[in-house]
Amino acid sequence: MKKIAYNVPENTEMKFPFSHAAEMNGVVYLSGQPSMDLATGNFIDGDFNSQFEQCFSNLDDVLHAAGLTRDDVIKCTVFLIDMKDFTVMNELYASKFEKPYPARSCFAVSGLPLGAKVEVEMVAQRK
Repeated sequence: MKKIAYNVPENTEMKFPFSHAAEMNGVVYLSGQPSMDLATGNFIDGDFNSQFEQCFSNLDDVLHAAGLTRDDVIKCTVFLIDMKDFTVMNELYASKFEKPYPARSCFAVSGLPLGAKVEVEMVAQRK
C-alpha cells in the first residue's frame, strides 16, 4: 500500500514538516487547518467567524487537490481556544455539510499555531 501526499498549491515546498493531506487505502487524512494562506503560509488574522471560514476554504482546497468534496468527509475534529465560541462554531459548522453530518469531535485547547482561534481537521473516504 502506497501513501500519497497532497499539498496546496500543488508541488508547494512546505514551510513545516507535514503534508496538507495523506492518503492510504482510499482514506484521506487532512491536516488541521488554521486560518492561513496556503500559498504563503502566512496567518490570516480576524474574528472567529472569518478564521473559521478560512479553515474551511483551506480544507476545501485540500479536498479538491485529492479529488474529493465535503460529501466525502466522514470525520471532523475542531480545536477551539475558547469554548465560548462553541455555539457560533456549531452554527457555522452546520452550514458546511448536508445531513447526515460527518462524525465530529470538538476540543478546547490551550493554544494553536500562529495565534489561531480555531483549527479544523478532516478524514475523508473515497467512494
